[in-house]
Amino acid sequence: MQDYGFAMHDGKRRLLLHGALLILLALATGALIPVFRNPRMGLAAHTGGVMVGMLLVLYGLVWGEVRLSERMARFGVLLALWGGWLNYVGLVLAAALGTSSMTPIAGAGHAGSATSELLVNAVFVMGAVDILAAAGIVVVGLASRRSTA
Repeated sequence: MQDYGFAMHDGKRRLLLHGALLILLALATGALIPVFRNPRMGLAAHTGGVMVGMLLVLYGLVWGEVRLSERMARFGVLLALWGGWLNYVGLVLAAALGTSSMTPIAGAGHAGSATSELLVNAVFVMGAVDILAAAGIVVVGLASRRSTA
């Protein structure tokens, strides 16, 4: 098997670090709620960022139990990180730009330009696909009985 220079331990540390960093930024986002074009979406960015940060930390904590090939482990970590960050960035962009097409409840009464709506929608869709695929990979890795050695 080819060595890709990626140990399962690296994935765990990356997930934990990025999760903690996302939580920190999301907490700081809470202080910015009043300056967003849509403060209600700013609150969603704050809480959503904390939640996705906790999800990444949770993945990091269980990562030692995940049984995947090195390539699939690398892909799973990458998808989780991309999905988490895209989710947070999408929420912050939606709050800052006042978009609402993907977030009709928190975005009620707001509408961004067509370009803004398209950008935020693309970020949300990419983030959702990535985070869902990462969740599937983690479930498969936890259900697997194969050895990581």
